[in-house]
Amino acid sequence: MTDPSFPDIDAAGFERLVVDELDRLPDDMVEGLDNVVFVVEDRPEDGSLDLLGLYDGWALTERERYGSAAELPDRIILYREPHLAACDDLAQLREEIHTTLVHEIAHFYGIDDERLHELGWA
Repeated sequence: MTDPSFPDIDAAGFERLVVDELDRLPDDMVEGLDNVVFVVEDRPEDGSLDLLGLYDGWALTERERYGSAAELPDRIILYREPHLAACDDLAQLREEIHTTLVHEIAHFYGIDDERLHELGWA
């Protein structure tokens, strides 16, 4: 059941929550994220509410070299509307943002969905 006090969080408010949750991640998880940007978008390109986040780049395990000046940064995208649709209150939203960040960062490090399911992060 949806909490009636759960706000309709705008893009700026959602981005603040993402930054807050990034700050709560362990240092050793985020220190290696060179040449990665975090992006907030309303929905995936197909308009669905099924996808919460996306890692757009090459995993470290699939690279011969990393972070040359000519390379565009990898992107970790979090989708605001799917998160809001999946959550009933602010606490659940924060938890889901946290889980999505860990999941997409894991892809950067080369951890696939199967292993993330085994670890409980999918």
